[in-house]
Amino acid sequence: MLAHLSVAVLSLLPTADALVRKDGVGRLPAMGWNSWNAFGCDVNSTKIMTAATEMIQLGLKDLGYQYVNIDDCWSVKGTRNATTHRIIPNPSTFPQGISGVAKQVHRLGLKIGIYSSAGETTCAGYPASLGYEKIDAAAFAEWGIDYLKYDNCGVPSNWTDQYNFCVPDGTSAQNPNGTCPTMTNPAPAGYNWATSKTHTRYTRMRDALLGAGRTILFSLCDWGNADVNTWANSTGNSWRMAGDISADWTRISEIANENSFKMNYVGFWGHPDPDMLEVGNGNLTIPENRAHFALWAIMKGPLIIGTALNTISTTHLDILKNKYLIQFHQDPVYGRSAHPYKWGYNPDWTFDPAHPAEYWSGPSSTLDGTLVLMYNSENQTATRTATWSEVPELKGGNAYQVTDAWSGKHLGCVKDSHSVQLESHDAAVLVVGHRC
Repeated sequence: MLAHLSVAVLSLLPTADALVRKDGVGRLPAMGWNSWNAFGCDVNSTKIMTAATEMIQLGLKDLGYQYVNIDDCWSVKGTRNATTHRIIPNPSTFPQGISGVAKQVHRLGLKIGIYSSAGETTCAGYPASLGYEKIDAAAFAEWGIDYLKYDNCGVPSNWTDQYNFCVPDGTSAQNPNGTCPTMTNPAPAGYNWATSKTHTRYTRMRDALLGAGRTILFSLCDWGNADVNTWANSTGNSWRMAGDISADWTRISEIANENSFKMNYVGFWGHPDPDMLEVGNGNLTIPENRAHFALWAIMKGPLIIGTALNTISTTHLDILKNKYLIQFHQDPVYGRSAHPYKWGYNPDWTFDPAHPAEYWSGPSSTLDGTLVLMYNSENQTATRTATWSEVPELKGGNAYQVTDAWSGKHLGCVKDSHSVQLESHDAAVLVVGHRC
């Protein structure tokens, strides 16, 4: 019993270098909505407030979704205020300014986020924050901002890194063990990326936010560059571990595969971010929507919805509202994510963008048991079997009470294993409870 209590106490503590914020901000992975995947640059205050209102009416706020985030294109292009040097909110699309929208969002009991970049311009060419970190952080704090997504576009040549970093994101010939045969000027072995200019660009904004007088969650978006996983936990509350997502299963699979090798970086106050959710977007099948959400939830990255909430289907909404996956994601006792315990389609520890690890498990205090996920990476229907003796958290027993997390159906006392037939790119999620 004492050993069990010691483990529980240790799991509540941050890592030694974590960026700990007031009021628990950033301790657990963020949940919310972002404008980009739904609207791109066609963003305005009406769409932001519609999303905020829908988050409440659809019951998302009650489940923990709290951030309403404005992405790129919210400002006047090409200029700053000549006197204050602040970025200017576009008066046509945000007639009450960002502060006016923030007040409305706060009245609903929600939080608001904004976007900038660690360069001279954003990805869409709007003013960004490199060289203006203190000015912009002060403005964001004054406007009532609660969350900053900080991108990696518009970086001038004098701020580029001395070396290149291998990012095995499935979009190039790079591979997962850090060797990039086709890369020019790769970093030498043992290079300390905390001395890089990328690190400096992001820590400058971190320091500006810490001095701004308001607790603002800091979401780094450097696309997995500069070995960000090794230094981001002391710089931000979450950090993008790969390039951008799209509503395409090939890309979602690539990101899931890459992130599966980064689960040891997950913990309280620090979360590798596989990018925003595409549930409800594109031509993803319902099984793909399910598997996408389930994998993102068990990896404990931010769950940031990216579809228009006023037109979302009931089926997609039900996926986003799955109480079992959200409870696992927001566990106050276990900061660690689920981990792959068997690759399934491939031998263990195989880096394969098309066939990520298929068997995952993780402990949960909120579910009072173990969450087990089985995924079918094949392009055809196939059977997957969770064998209790293989699940690390279930050693010592051969029969457990089991619940299907998608249907909520209690499956009774299940002995030895549980098999499911899964459509292509679908995932089964089980809550494995007490022995029986």
